Amino acid sequence: MPEGRVIPVEIAGQRYPIRSTLDQEYVARLARYVDEKMRAAADSTPTGDTLRLAVLAALNIADELFRCRDANRDCNGEIAQRAGEIERLLDRVLMAS
Repeated sequence: MPEGRVIPVEIAGQRYPIRSTLDQEYVARLARYVDEKMRAAADSTPTGDTLRLAVLAALNIADELFRCRDANRDCNGEIAQRAGEIERLLDRVLMAS
């Protein structure tokens, strides 16, 4: 795997050199998103502990991920169910022909 390049990002006032093969702008977007989550955690929790804020931000991001996966799973199940109904309907139409 290629080593990638170092992409400097800033999260919660700290600069981090991120080594990645991903697109530089994409990594910057990820960092901005994490920074926003850190700021939201800081706004809702009166603590100066960066590690605590990072854990809270990570939990919030994980919650978003899990909810998105669940919604996707529900959507995929509904699509599969509808596809099955359409297939059965087509089978009946073709059998009647």
